[in-house]
Amino acid sequence: MKQVPESPAPKAGSAKLSKAARRQQLLAVALVIVREEGADSLTLGHLAARAGVSKPIPYEHFGTRAGLLAELYKSLDQQQVTALRAALQGVQQNLGETADVLATAYIHCAADTSGEIYAVGAALSGSEEMGAVHQELLAGYVQLFAAALAPHSPLPPDELHRRCVGLVGAGEALSLLMVGGQCRESDAAATFSALIRGGVQALSSTRNDQK
Repeated sequence: MKQVPESPAPKAGSAKLSKAARRQQLLAVALVIVREEGADSLTLGHLAARAGVSKPIPYEHFGTRAGLLAELYKSLDQQQVTALRAALQGVQQNLGETADVLATAYIHCAADTSGEIYAVGAALSGSEEMGAVHQELLAGYVQLFAAALAPHSPLPPDELHRRCVGLVGAGEALSLLMVGGQCRESDAAATFSALIRGGVQALSSTRNDQK
């Protein structure tokens, strides 16, 4: 799943674009810059030059460099969510199948971005924008995981939600491990699937002892 074509979007003088289309063009060119030059090279001025537009235009759309990075991060993440939802459209008969689909699709999305989303996230690290965006996107994954796993788990909704928070965190860590070349995609997916299956099958022993 390569999210953006390798060739840049049309330049300003070649066509009159709507505001929404211009925004998508700028995000497409921004991703090309990250791929070719690294996230540190992505500035609003450089984006304007690469996209063939006047300097004020990226500022009108994103305000600041952090705003641009945040929107690019969200754009990359949204395409991962779309791929994950598509993978879940098939019928999963049991927890094992659902865990395998979730784990395989989640890890594969990270592999297909070639680490770009992590590079953009690192460039945003410590910023107010990143903190808000990261929390928002993680919450979305937690809800997606909980909805997919609820039919196959005996856990009450609040407990399942908390465990999905932990599972999504584990998925992030395994994705980083794989992107960093420390394990294969198949191994990361298998480990994640095992964690999902084990994490939502039953109440913790401590919780049972308290009843």
